[in-house]
Amino acid sequence: MPPDLPPPWKQFLEEVDALLSEPVELHCIGGFAVVAAYYLPRSTNDLDYYTPIPVDCGENLEQLAGQGSALARKYKVHVHRAAVASLPMNYEERLTEPFAGRFHNIRLFVLDPYDLVLSKLSRNASRDREDVALLAKTLNLDAATLRERYEREMKNVLIGPPERHHNTLKFWIEAYFNNK
Repeated sequence: MPPDLPPPWKQFLEEVDALLSEPVELHCIGGFAVVAAYYLPRSTNDLDYYTPIPVDCGENLEQLAGQGSALARKYKVHVHRAAVASLPMNYEERLTEPFAGRFHNIRLFVLDPYDLVLSKLSRNASRDREDVALLAKTLNLDAATLRERYEREMKNVLIGPPERHHNTLKFWIEAYFNNK
């Protein structure tokens, strides 16, 4: 049996699953992935996802479970399509499905921990840095693997000054990774 989701996510997603008329695949990013898939001690009130599959189900999903929906009001959590996200080029090859078989219509895939760290590079808000620190320490992530994936799959797809992203990555490795 797949691992359990923390409350209120389990109950919320069970209700969403029951209301969906067709299967939906979500590539989960952000705090939900950190909490639900990697069991890190932090809270989040939204399930950020990249692109729903099928793509045209996003509007229905947002109406059922997005911010302001009846389910969101009931459970104080909601789903949210990430408006802007930068992900490594081949992230889909490394997605995992930690809750396989848990739901009838929803399939939740999460980024591998290195891809999750790199997805936080552009924004670099305080909660992103906290997530990076937790992931690096708890999962004992390897700095060389992170650097290599950044060089191979990420640095050419980021928007904004390349030096800013490079410096952020350098800071994260120095501050959060034991194996610099």
